[in-house]
Amino acid sequence: MAKTAKIRIEFDKEACIGCGVCVANCGENWEMDGDKAKPKKTVLDSIGCNQAAADGCPVECIKIVK
Repeated sequence: MAKTAKIRIEFDKEACIGCGVCVANCGENWEMDGDKAKPKKTVLDSIGCNQAAADGCPVECIKIVK
């Protein structure tokens, strides 16, 4: 049986400026942790709204790896 491909999120917390765009675009997987954002999960079965979170990030600290 073939394995289901997983989506992985790489997040550079140091580069995060805490603007909240990722939370606004994908609140189901992103939350604020003090003055920075963080993903609730970094390995997912599907990309869902995480691409919108990555695309909206002004400092490009979110990478989606397929």
